[in-house]
Amino acid sequence: MRIITNPEQGRHDPPFEIIDGRLTPYHETPRRVAIITEALAAAGWPAPETPRSFGTAPLLAVHDADYLAYLESAYPAWVAAGHPPEAVVPCNFLLPGLRAGSRSPQGLAGRYTFDLSAPIVAGTFAAARASADAALTGAALLLEGERAAYALCRPPGHHAARALAGGYCYLNNAALAAHYLATADHRRQTTDDRPQTTDDQPSPVWAMQPATVAILDIDFHHGNGTQAIFYERSDVFFVSLHGDPEREYPYFLGFADERGTRAGEGYNLNLPLPAGVDDSGYLPVLDSALAALASYSPRYLVVSAGLDTFGGDPLGDFALTTACYARIGAQIAQLGLPTLFVQEGGYALDDLGRNVASLLRGFEQA
Repeated sequence: MRIITNPEQGRHDPPFEIIDGRLTPYHETPRRVAIITEALAAAGWPAPETPRSFGTAPLLAVHDADYLAYLESAYPAWVAAGHPPEAVVPCNFLLPGLRAGSRSPQGLAGRYTFDLSAPIVAGTFAAARASADAALTGAALLLEGERAAYALCRPPGHHAARALAGGYCYLNNAALAAHYLATADHRRQTTDDRPQTTDDQPSPVWAMQPATVAILDIDFHHGNGTQAIFYERSDVFFVSLHGDPEREYPYFLGFADERGTRAGEGYNLNLPLPAGVDDSGYLPVLDSALAALASYSPRYLVVSAGLDTFGGDPLGDFALTTACYARIGAQIAQLGLPTLFVQEGGYALDDLGRNVASLLRGFEQA
């Protein structure tokens, strides 16, 4: 499996975040990349490749131009205005009933950010661009015939919407890869040769027009940004297993009744789970998600690979084991689809590398 990452991703290193009203050291640390890279090297994977540069066009296909301009200019404008140089952090947020008129650094921070876990520092935009290039490179490798690739992305992306940062996410890496796979003209084919479900009979519940790409989000937290980006589209099917938003971040999206709208109605599936889910509780739900996914007969699969479902993770309340990730990888492999793994969460640093290696090994050995 080809592995893609970029040292530029380490330039994003905020000193703190605010969680549940507490100022705390930033969980999404640059150490995560080193930990994962070292674990994969020890397990025999090849050294990571540097991603190709894709420019701004793929970013503009998913994110608003004014939002990208904000991410690039936010930190220097913040410092020039005399604000603390540690990080750009909003003090209020643009909510319904308020106007988006202010162009001040504080006003823009509240307009383009939805929580206090996405501070912007001097290297944030460069790191996010490098992370996006890693995901896009992985997508390109699938188009060139690779069975699978792993984009070691940091910062992660699945909470970022078209014009909102949050939850450690600035550019939506999985969405960028999925859109890239779904829209290039030379990949548009008829549906006749699409893979079929068992016995060529799609599920009566999930039988819809085929989607070009499926996104499977296995992060503990719902991928609200990815859902929002594709919510009205039928070329990308999004399915997510996550902590129930009744109790867990991001709270305001991720409920089971969110099925998509307009052309995208039926192309969104949320499977919120209770606290304490272990291997035996999680894997059957994953089977259901994969069966639903297969019935859409996608050509490509993008996996938002969050490992904060691990039992020791400080930001989750599931109880999955390292061995479970191998089984998750093996079940995903049974789909037989060209698959891109995109790194999302995972903050139990002592176990993160082993968990990623387990996931990828399970996929490769299936």
